[in-house]
Amino acid sequence: MPPLDSADASARLVELDPAATFNADLLSNVHPEDWTNPTPADRYHLVVVGAGTAGLIAASFAAGAGARVALVERHLMGGDCLNVGCVPSKSIIRSSRVFAELRDAASLGWRVPPGAEADFGAVMERMRRIRARISPHDSVARYRDEKGIDVFLGSARFTGESTLDVDGTSLRFKKAVIATGARAARLPIPGLVECGALTNETVFNLTTQPRRLAVIGAGPIGAELAQAFCRLGSEVTLLEVMDHILGREDPDAAAMVQAALVRDGVHLRLACQIERVERQGDEKVVHIAADGSQTLVVDEVLVGVGRTPNTEGLGLDAAGVNHGAQGVTVDDALQTSNPRIYAAGDVCMAWKFTHAAEDAARIAVQNALFPGRRRLSTLTMPWCTYTDPEVAHVGVYEHQAVEQGVEVTTYTQRWDDVDRAITDGDEDGFVRIHTRTGSDEILGATIVARHAGEMISEITLAMVGGLGLGTLANVIHPYPTQADAVRRAAFQYSVTRVTPLVKRLLALWLTLTG
Repeated sequence: MPPLDSADASARLVELDPAATFNADLLSNVHPEDWTNPTPADRYHLVVVGAGTAGLIAASFAAGAGARVALVERHLMGGDCLNVGCVPSKSIIRSSRVFAELRDAASLGWRVPPGAEADFGAVMERMRRIRARISPHDSVARYRDEKGIDVFLGSARFTGESTLDVDGTSLRFKKAVIATGARAARLPIPGLVECGALTNETVFNLTTQPRRLAVIGAGPIGAELAQAFCRLGSEVTLLEVMDHILGREDPDAAAMVQAALVRDGVHLRLACQIERVERQGDEKVVHIAADGSQTLVVDEVLVGVGRTPNTEGLGLDAAGVNHGAQGVTVDDALQTSNPRIYAAGDVCMAWKFTHAAEDAARIAVQNALFPGRRRLSTLTMPWCTYTDPEVAHVGVYEHQAVEQGVEVTTYTQRWDDVDRAITDGDEDGFVRIHTRTGSDEILGATIVARHAGEMISEITLAMVGGLGLGTLANVIHPYPTQADAVRRAAFQYSVTRVTPLVKRLLALWLTLTG
């Protein structure tokens, strides 16, 4: 694959060992060595820079509408999600869940022989197999053959307001979408780089299990991977500057996940600052400031916090595209300061989720090529942290509503009062729904459950469709299901509609008709 020049060097391309089982299959799809770039068209309706989720959707959407499209990727088609993000992480999270199933087997009436342990090499090989199996969906060949897109593998650099250079080949465009994504941030901790700290871009290359692992950052990435590696058998210490994990989530939800991590064996070091990291032989020593100076000796350090938009080396100044530390600057229509150029995904958005990038890409293409103006702010965006239990959320949190001067009424249904949750032995969690006080308008919701990510869509659908909590109370769910907790939370709203006056009127009616 083409080398980066000095301007691009800080972007640090992900390295995958082609000799590792199934990686050769993956690379043959997402960056084939024998690929020859096509002869460019005289002018493209749309050029898309970056073939992660946002780029693939933008190119596919435009080509499906009849546009002549060029798609440029300097590294791996599929971007972070396929190669170093959603797919590999959820694969090992699923393998790690077996730990909890074995631990809790006795409570379900099973006698499990002692000594069961994870085969870390097999877990990682399964992850690589799954990643390779999914990779044809994002392959160079598919986007060329099925979608009719000119795919260029190489480093892109804008040379003007409507021109782009790809390793010496010039592409002219009517419109463009920047979808170069983001990468793991380099934290300003002395010695972190020198000690060879892992990130999401390198941790999935492991074939030997780290016996002791320090995870920096207890946000979604850090919490997910800390729990997974602990369950797979590593001794994990999770380091966080705040006094609790998942600082952006509902406090009760974060507390439940924190308790789950502790129960699994994760060591928490909260409200701490990392002063420096140093290598001593094969070990890494983390120096921590928390109630005095402390040290933590581990085999590997994993950074699970922070993302940096990929803007280096793109020639954005030549294209007249404003950008800064937060990435490419866009308006609500995802248009940059150059009216010909739009952006979508992690390179420009606060929502750094695969599904957010997908919908944003459609907005960018529609606004770039077709009449009408769609707005990013109109999206109702759910998200999920895939710990066990999961935490899923949509809309506003209660504190955000208060900050906006909106009075809310909150309805909470706990799992320990839901029949299916009790029978499944999954009683830790809740459904919490916020409405505008005095109405059933849903403003936001949080679900904590093993499959919270599968359940939040019912509430998201209601919000998108303008359906109130009263409507959800009338949605019949099969019995027994955990999703019935959504209806039970909605019932709490219905009960509030039966005021003392209504009760008196109903009693009078029954008396008169009795």
